Amino acid sequence: RVVLVRKPFTRYIACMTNGTKTLKIVMAQLNPTVGAVAANADLLRACRAAHADADIIVASELFLTGYPPEDLVLKRAFLRHVTDTAKALSDETKDGGPAIIFGLPSVENGQLYNSVMVADGGHAVLRHKHHLPNYAVFDEKRFFTAGPMPAPVELRGLRAGLPICEDIWFSDVTAHLSGRGVDILISPNGSPFERGKQSSRFAHGQARAKETGLPLVYVNQFGGQDELVFDGGSFALNGDGGLAVQGALWREDTTVISVHHSQDGCHIQPVAAPEMGDESEQIYAAAVLGLRDYVEKNRF
Repeated sequence: RVVLVRKPFTRYIACMTNGTKTLKIVMAQLNPTVGAVAANADLLRACRAAHADADIIVASELFLTGYPPEDLVLKRAFLRHVTDTAKALSDETKDGGPAIIFGLPSVENGQLYNSVMVADGGHAVLRHKHHLPNYAVFDEKRFFTAGPMPAPVELRGLRAGLPICEDIWFSDVTAHLSGRGVDILISPNGSPFERGKQSSRFAHGQARAKETGLPLVYVNQFGGQDELVFDGGSFALNGDGGLAVQGALWREDTTVISVHHSQDGCHIQPVAAPEMGDESEQIYAAAVLGLRDYVEKNRF
């Protein structure tokens, strides 16, 4: 039996007699612009303000710089700007409200990493991407150092694992996290569109969920960036690999998922999936979005 207690201007507090608690996680499928660090941070701030009753907001891979940042990450002044902006975002969580998870480049011991920051209560921790893609449109090994196997992060009563994009295309990172006793996998992504890509993403996510028995939250970028286009399509799976929540394709989307956490583990409340459109619609949407964002982001 669930009793919901609503307090003015605060989040809902869920009290369950069987020891289960419910967390609200927002899949923040936003449209960052490469290099526009302050503007990207403001997108995250706006999302946080709009979902003040949520527990956790998850943005995409390298969200703060936009993806892919390419040679910008070789500029020291740019990296200082990223670091200062990330600290400001982290400091803003000390006054309450949702925790935030977002991607950014970070420097530790002279090494540059593709990282994710988890900020809550004014405190922040970083985790680094382990598998760096270096094929097709990706050349991350040129810029980044591969991170070690990531440790879990304690967040709002959850023990979360944070595999970043390519890390869920292999089984070793999620197996490592499962062995460390995580409750849920949360994966920020910068996965560009190509024909059949959503099916591939789902297949890899489903494989990792089934192997570990853990729910997986997959948050992807949306928008056009130069020659690439990102279709979004964020989703959440339960530990049996079943689709629980499907976010929208081809538009910004902030889908809220309900995660029930008990001593038996985590379970994501399923909701009906939206229509995704056929292949012709997908290709047309990619052409429209790519052209529109190329013109607008370059201020033509």
